[in-house]
Amino acid sequence: MPASLKIALTGAAGLVGQNLIPRLKTRGFTDIVAIDKHPANTAILRRLHPDVTVIETDLATGDGWQDAVAAADVLVLSHAQIGGLDPAAFTANNVTATQRVIAAVRGKAPYVVHLSSSVVESAANDWYTQSKDAQERLVVGSGLPAVVLRPTLMFGWFDRKHLGWLARFMRRAPIFPVPGSGRYLRQPLYAGDFCDIIMACIQQRPTDKAYNISGLTRIDYIDLIRAVKEAVGARAPIVRIPYSAFWAMLYVYGLFDRDPPFTTKQLEALVTPDLFEEIDWPTIFGVRATPLKAALAEAFRDPVYSQIALEF
Repeated sequence: MPASLKIALTGAAGLVGQNLIPRLKTRGFTDIVAIDKHPANTAILRRLHPDVTVIETDLATGDGWQDAVAAADVLVLSHAQIGGLDPAAFTANNVTATQRVIAAVRGKAPYVVHLSSSVVESAANDWYTQSKDAQERLVVGSGLPAVVLRPTLMFGWFDRKHLGWLARFMRRAPIFPVPGSGRYLRQPLYAGDFCDIIMACIQQRPTDKAYNISGLTRIDYIDLIRAVKEAVGARAPIVRIPYSAFWAMLYVYGLFDRDPPFTTKQLEALVTPDLFEEIDWPTIFGVRATPLKAALAEAFRDPVYSQIALEF
């Protein structure tokens, strides 16, 4: 089965794509088209996988990629604007790009694995949440045979934001600040496990279903930071900072960096009390859930992939 399938992957140079491609190859998938617009991260992808067809383009505005996508048997939609200070970027990358991809495959009907987000069922209300909700509605309403996966906060190889960025900051900073009490419940999901779920979908073909894929370990943010600190061997003491002061620091930082790794809106989402549905995805998809401590070690101690940092 793998040898005969052509897989197209959008957002391929991001966290999920960079984790998924080596795992697809290990499973025997060889006909892969990887599409991404980020020049530096796309260059990393080409260097690591010279046997993969890589197309560097902006799905929202560029052309020349449509035929490659239309020829795919399986389409994994992984492109997304996650952070930033420009609302137009969320619309372009999450909504417009998805509209154009759907238009390119209309009439071809590839099997679609759409990587949505747990935020579509979150109490948060920001540009990311709004645009991801719109993106999911586009896929569901497209008429294509599709499964929707809604992961929670992910970490793994190539993590340029979230825990990956925090781990790199922790290694070099004299202290590590945590907003407020730090008692904000998280359900971190290992990208390696999520990739196993994607590959199970490609083989099992569930259709017209949406699955909330939450990390199966519930942990407060501050305890998660302590676990990351242990995994990376950092020495920086963890210091609680009043929420208002933390918000103000992020705001000022955003005045000088138009694409900061962490924004005030992401801080507001961090402290929003959310508990996402936990389903028995190991049984549903026939995959193994990696224990959190082991997953953090794999993510931040891999001799090759953990050393590669993607650009923002």
